[in-house]
Amino acid sequence: MYSKKILVVDNDKDFLKELEEVLMFSGYQVIAMDNSSAVAGIVDQVSVDLVLMDLQMPGKTGFELAYELRDLPRFYDVPIIAMTGFYREEYEPLLKACGISYCLQKPFHPLDVIAKVEGILAKHPSKASSMS
Repeated sequence: MYSKKILVVDNDKDFLKELEEVLMFSGYQVIAMDNSSAVAGIVDQVSVDLVLMDLQMPGKTGFELAYELRDLPRFYDVPIIAMTGFYREEYEPLLKACGISYCLQKPFHPLDVIAKVEGILAKHPSKASSMS
């Protein structure tokens, strides 16, 4: 059975490692990156079913990264979930403009992220298995 592939981008290495483990134990393949600027170097080489990214990172913010990913045919309809400890309601129009599907507020329980990932993936057919 094909395992869904998730790209996770967060500059907090400890948080990234914990989230990677939670996702892997839940049966997902994970590409974990702690540098948002480095994502551009891999996007032509990978296909993923979902992206989880922090909004506030050095280099490129999650807003900038999401906007750039949306311009790429391979990522055009890949769901993006933002994660942030600094959520504000006024971010909503910007989240939508950048193509971000949902925003999880940190801190969150690991089961909350798994539930959100599963719910969003259930609504989006997988393309990564045929494009890897």
